[in-house]
Order: sequence, then structure tokens, then C-alpha cells
Amino acid sequence: METPATLVNASPSIGHNSHSHHHHHHAGRRLRHFFHPDGRKIHIAGSPDEAEHIRKTLSTTAKEGGFDIVIHGTPEHLEALRHTHAHHEEKQKQLKEQHGDLADEFERVIRELDTLSAELHMISEHAVQLDANFSKYGYSAHLRTKDSPTESTATSLYGDHHGNSFDKHQWDAERKLGSTMRLYQKPIVRQYFHKGLLWRAREAQEVASYELFVDLFYVGIIAISGDSAAEHATGKSLLHFIITFILGWKFWSDISILVSWFDCDDILRRFTVLFILTCLLGFTTNMAAAWTETYTPMIGFYLAARLFIAASMLWYAWQIPMVRGSMIGNGVMIIVPAALWIASIHVEEPGRQALVWPAIALDLFGGTLMVTLQRGGDWMSGRVSEWAKRTFEFFPGANIEHRIERTGQFVTLVFGYSVVGLLFQSGVPFGVNAFFGKAVLALIQAFSFNWLYFEIDSFNLHTHAIRRHFISAIIWFAIHIPFIMSFVLSGATLNKLVLAHDGPDSSVHDLFETYATRSEEHISSGQRWFYCVGLGLSLASMGIISTTHVYKIIPNQRVGKNKRIAFRYLAALIIILLPLAEDRLNSLELIATTCGIVLCVLFLELYGSTCIEDSFWIDACESRKKCHYSAKCDVTKKELEATLKDGTVVDVEELARRGGGEKGGVASV
Repeated sequence: METPATLVNASPSIGHNSHSHHHHHHAGRRLRHFFHPDGRKIHIAGSPDEAEHIRKTLSTTAKEGGFDIVIHGTPEHLEALRHTHAHHEEKQKQLKEQHGDLADEFERVIRELDTLSAELHMISEHAVQLDANFSKYGYSAHLRTKDSPTESTATSLYGDHHGNSFDKHQWDAERKLGSTMRLYQKPIVRQYFHKGLLWRAREAQEVASYELFVDLFYVGIIAISGDSAAEHATGKSLLHFIITFILGWKFWSDISILVSWFDCDDILRRFTVLFILTCLLGFTTNMAAAWTETYTPMIGFYLAARLFIAASMLWYAWQIPMVRGSMIGNGVMIIVPAALWIASIHVEEPGRQALVWPAIALDLFGGTLMVTLQRGGDWMSGRVSEWAKRTFEFFPGANIEHRIERTGQFVTLVFGYSVVGLLFQSGVPFGVNAFFGKAVLALIQAFSFNWLYFEIDSFNLHTHAIRRHFISAIIWFAIHIPFIMSFVLSGATLNKLVLAHDGPDSSVHDLFETYATRSEEHISSGQRWFYCVGLGLSLASMGIISTTHVYKIIPNQRVGKNKRIAFRYLAALIIILLPLAEDRLNSLELIATTCGIVLCVLFLELYGSTCIEDSFWIDACESRKKCHYSAKCDVTKKELEATLKDGTVVDVEELARRGGGEKGGVASV
């Protein structure tokens, strides 16, 4: 391939018609091609690799010398643009000399058509300026952008300025201007639903620095709740772990929702996050003894944060009338379970659980109930449906990039916690022993989970669950709670298994004294169940998460996606049942078994996703040079052999017209 400074000469032909069309190029969109005065079509590539790809594509459909390819920004690109621009300016001058006022009127009509066409393009189903978003998460015809780059330039049908103009002096002046952060800035809805359409900002929402700070702070909750449950692996400790983890999860999700729904980058927003983190700190410091002494302060800090969020919702309802109904509804959904939490303070165990679990259900699924009410449907009566349409005509929606990225960061945090938990310090000169072996196996296992979640299940993604359907989005959101919670429980117990000296080559004296005191001679039955059930449920939950997406079709796959997911469920079931082996498996053998099962799932995903015709082990260059085409045709083997002997060409159109030909004739042409 030649350097970017050269004109990429395309000798193959072009199959397009020679007449030109009027194209509408919006601001912010790079011109893809234009016609040269000599009739050639100039294609503009963004890089040499793209130029080579365009050349190969057009070589099968183009005529010799019918087009050229230039690299964007190169001298050849500029020269072609200048030559074409000069040609059209000369032509415009000639037309004005010949036709006078008629030429001016014609230009004015064209400007009006350009503006109207741009507006039609923006509001049509294919006008969403989210190409990168669609390619990553899937296309949605119900998505619109609130702002367009053409709005600031094409403000009038009769304006003399064009949307593609660029004022270098204005840009340079604006680039030198700084910005300030105010104490309070009126909130703006980032994205909202209106009559079935999601209107959102054109640009992707970035994760704020204080959101990452929340994630780091959340490590304390994971460590305290997980370690406390693994230390005393009983049914009661599991119950307490689930409750405290879900309440801690609500702190994290409330901050994510506030940041995702409303744009108010001011100082007050930082103090809001700081107040919620202060409540989270108070909640965390009272978790360990919550079921004996500190239940009241723990719930008090939780309610302080939740009621603060409810007050924020009501404040937004007053500030933003457009989403007032939705904000009031979300505030009520927080206040109702808060009453149950307050009542639970005055009730002793076990009667307290009758109030705790309805409150947890409302906290977890109150938002889902609100979304269901806002969406409406045939299940509503006529009067209720009209009231819902009128009250919730506008309601905020989640930003898909922000929500997926935030959830991914939280999952990364959980995976990282499991890796940190298996670290220990050796107390002997040569520390390659059973402790080190268990740590290595645990590391491989955690890396495999990370590989499955972030790469395998996100590879060849056609439509993300959030964009696929309302039901799939709800499942995707909901299943992450048991997925993360079970993996945290498994990771906390894994730390106990790594330090256990219940097998050969695992003397307690091989550990540094700090870790030797935490090493146990036997692992309890409860710890086995916590580890295996937690790991199995997290693996099965990843299978459910993967099922909610729609993947691209790969022809001739070795193993289909559904079969690979079914194997994942089977592997999860085997891991869950491993504690039935009891003491026949020591800690090293138990970790080795679960690690081997997880690796089997990973290897099946890697091998099964490849094509039968391709080599799994190496991408041979020779195989890439050959072109293979497979088709299912209504043609017999005898007919194909006859055409080969006679040297005739198979009439594909005739085969296509055959309605009820012979069955089973599959040929590779």
C-alpha cells in the first residue's frame, strides 16, 4: 500500500450511473464522495486501510478508470476539491451571466430544498446521528437526537449561510475562552421518552470522576459484607448478607440514576454526591453488628440517603415541569417503602422480616413499576390509560452508554475484589506450594469470568438487551443483582479456601504470621456451599444476561450460541452440586474442579463461535486468498455434473424461479 500522501489510483470500474445527484451533507459529517468535472467519482477514505477496502469493494462493480480514491486531508484530496470547486464557481458565473435573476431564484429554491431535506432527514427513522452507538448496541428506529449540529447554522429557510461553513477566526476565539463552575445550575433532562420515542443528546455521556470515586468507596461494603458472611457461613449470615448488599446496591444505583437522568454540572451536584457517600459511610460502619446492636443507625443512614433522593426528585419535578408527573411518581415510590423501613425498627426478629422484604421489593422494583405505568398498555382501563398518557407524556430515560459503562465498571470492581481476596504472603524461602497453586487457579478462574462477561458475551453483538425490548432491558437490569451478589459471596469464601491448610503441601508454617492466624485446618460445609453455589449462580446469571441480547448470525458455526448457553447452565449446575462431595474434596481439589469447569465453558465459547470452514488454530494466508461461496439450490447433482461436462454456465435466475424443485440438493459453487 502507498503512503497517505498519494492518490490511490483505482483501475477497476464503477457500476454507478454517470449522472450526478444532489447530496445533503450536514455539519459534522465527512463528505464521502463527489463527482469530478471529468465525470470520475472521487471516493474519500479516512485511512489507507479504508482506501484499500473501498478499492477491493469497487473492483467487482466498477468500470476501468471510472473513479479515484483519495485519503482524507491529503494534497490530492485538496486538489480535487479545489478543482471541482473552481469548476462549479465558473459554471455558476456563466449561468448568472446567461440567465440573471432566474439563476438567483433557482439558487434560493435549492437552499430552501436543502434546509427542508435536512429537517426531513433529521426526523425520519434513519436520521439518528448515533452511528457508533448503533453499531455497538444495535439500531433503534424509536431513537431521536434532541440537538443537531445544523441547528446553529441553518436557522432560516432563506439564510445565506450554509451549515457546512467553518469560521476559523470564530473557532480560534472560542477555543481560547474558558468556562466556570457555578454553585447552582438549573438541571436539564439528558434524555426523555415522548410518545414512544427516546429523545437524547447527540453526544455520548461520559462517566464523571466522582462516579468512579463512588465505585472505589464501595470496595469497603463488598469487603465487610462478604467477609462477614464467609467467616460464619450459616443461613442467618447469608440472610443478613443479602439484605445489607441490596441496601448498599441502592446507594450506588441512586447516584447513577441522578447523574444519568439530569445534567447539572455544578458545585451543588458534588455536595449531593458527598452527602450520599457520607450516608453510605455511616451505613457501612454499622453493618457488622446490625442484627444485634446497630440495626437502627444502619437503617437511619439508609433512609437519610433514600429520602434525600426523594426530595431531589420532588425538586426536579418543580424545576422541570415537562417531567413533573414522572418525578413525583418516582418520589412516592421511595417514600412508601421508607415507611416500612421505619416500622421495621420497632419490630424484633423474626417478625421484622415481614416488613423488610416488602420494603426491599419496592426499593428494587419500584422503578420498574413506574416505567410500566408510564409506558401504558392494553392492560389499563380506558380512563387510567388516558390519565397515564396525559400525566406521563414525558419521562426521563437511561442513557445506554452511561448505564452499560457504569454497570461494567461495577462488575470490574467485583472481579477485582475476588483477585485481591486471594493474595497472601509466604513465610518460606521457596513459596511454590498448595497455597500458591490455589491462588493461581483462583486467578485463572476470575480472569475467565472477566473474559466471558466483557468479551465473549459482548462479541458480535447485534442488539443490546436495553435497546432490544422493554422486557429484555428489565431482565438485564434485574439479573445483575444476583450475579454480582453471588460472585461477591463466592469471592469472599474463596479467600478462606486459599488460606486453608487442609491438604498436602499446605503447612500453616509456610504462611506469614499475619495470614497464618487466619488459616483454618478444615473448611466448613457452609463455606463449601457459599463458594460453589455463589460461583454457579454467577455463571448461570451470565448465561441469562447473554440470552437477553441479540447476536449477529455467523454461518456454519461449530456450536450455536443457544447450545453454548445450555452448556453454561449445565456447568453451573455441576458446580452448585459439588458440595455434596463433602470432605472427599479438599480446598485445592475443590478450587481445581471449579476452575476446570469454568475453563471448559470458556474453551467451548471460543471454539464453538468459529466457523467450520475456518481453521481454529491459525489464520492461514492461503485460505484468505481463496473465495468460497455456499448456496442451497434446487438443483440435482446430475445437473451440475452435466453442466461441468458440457462447459455451460448454470443459470442462477432459472434456479431462483423453480418453485418446487427437487429437495435436498445442496451444492457448493
